[in-house]
Amino acid sequence: MNVRLSCAPSLPDDADAVGVLVFEGLEPADPAYPIDPQALTRRRFAGKLGDIAVTDGGDGRFVAFVGLGSRGDGLESRLRQAAAAFARSVPGCRTAALDLGALSGVPPRRAAQVVVEGVVGATYRFSAYRREDPPPSLGHVAIVVPDADLAEALAGLEVGLVIGEAMTLARDLSNTPAGDLTPARLGEIALQMAARRGLEASVLDEEQISSERLGGVLAVARGSAEPPRFVRISYEPGEGTEVPTVILVGKGITFDSGGLSLKTGEAMMTMKTDMSGAAAVIAVLGACRALGVKVKVVGLAPLTENMPGGRAQKPGDVLVARNGKTIEVLNTDAEGRLVLADALSLAAEEDPDAIIDVATLTGACVVALGRKMAGLMGNDSRLVAALKRASAAAGEPLWPLPLPEVYRSDIESEVADMKNIGSPGNAGSLVAGLFLKEFVGDRPWAHLDIAGPSRSEQDSFELRKGSTGFSVRTLCELLAGYEPIRDRADGRADEIIS
Repeated sequence: MNVRLSCAPSLPDDADAVGVLVFEGLEPADPAYPIDPQALTRRRFAGKLGDIAVTDGGDGRFVAFVGLGSRGDGLESRLRQAAAAFARSVPGCRTAALDLGALSGVPPRRAAQVVVEGVVGATYRFSAYRREDPPPSLGHVAIVVPDADLAEALAGLEVGLVIGEAMTLARDLSNTPAGDLTPARLGEIALQMAARRGLEASVLDEEQISSERLGGVLAVARGSAEPPRFVRISYEPGEGTEVPTVILVGKGITFDSGGLSLKTGEAMMTMKTDMSGAAAVIAVLGACRALGVKVKVVGLAPLTENMPGGRAQKPGDVLVARNGKTIEVLNTDAEGRLVLADALSLAAEEDPDAIIDVATLTGACVVALGRKMAGLMGNDSRLVAALKRASAAAGEPLWPLPLPEVYRSDIESEVADMKNIGSPGNAGSLVAGLFLKEFVGDRPWAHLDIAGPSRSEQDSFELRKGSTGFSVRTLCELLAGYEPIRDRADGRADEIIS
């Protein structure tokens, strides 16, 4: 991370700038802090979310007034965004202090956590390939809270730092060029991370993938000179404890050319980030122990390139997935669902309490929901609802989409059990979800299609241009407060969503 964070009961003596939170209507979040409404109005500052007015504090410090928007719901997410806006407004400062004062509506622990997440996100830089030093960045942010709230704020700061580190790892992985982040290299990074965090991990090579009958992974990998890998990472909360298991599955296409169904040159430009799901899963597993997650968590990530080499699978080819189902491949650019089919099959074999997959899966989801929210589908209403709540708290919007059986016929094949695409231009995201559903059986399962928000085309609040690490905060939120989905007495899940 590029910034140091701390909590303090008073303004640090060395603070170059202090941030003051102001609600819309020029109402200070801390009534004890005096403001000059006329002076702020002249600066076109109204307290709207993202408004910033930097003034001379008269004591050698800058004062940055930071808009929080209107009072009411969503204050946590707006506080995260306001903290990010503040960090952007004072980039050259050695030390800046954001004064939370008597802010009400967000508990001190939670307030400190979301401030850290916002600041870490906003100050993120990916500079591994730059010859010139990046511009000066903020060195230290102190979160100022009343002395009575300090202990709670410090606890929240620690959680925020853990999640911030996970976000940074996911972004770094997804931003790394595909020529350097091959499937083998990403597998090595996953093993190294697991060793540092005291997690069990293994990586299957191509021969082992074949032995495990992972036909989807092998088929997609055939066109690439880079051999595939399959990552498994496991976190256990403690020895001798009977706890539910949650399995996270991340799509790990380290570069997607489309295969023989070749993408355009423009469409390929950002395809190094087609492994953002795998990056998120790896990063979240690394955070579990520090977050004190009380359930077993397993991360599965099929890793391969999708290239148009001489051995590449061809439209019309048929493969056999891990669970024995045959798939007619009519479009090699619908490859993510093929590798996920194997990973979901393996996940289902472990009979977990819940399975959640994260994937940059369909352009159709971008068309439907844009680039600021992800699609959410699943076969269990309790799991879908839990993810929706977690996403709201994490500030990563998910929009529930249906899995209507009326579209199941769209993936019926003439020659195999199923085909990998539906009717072009019709319900592409839903059909992809229905395809994935075929590989989870009756296990509670949810699918996050993060094709839109996994990458940002501009700097915005806590987002930087490039990979966003989307879903890391949501999954950490879900796991940290996880409540079992299944009734372990009879093994049944809640109602199926259709």
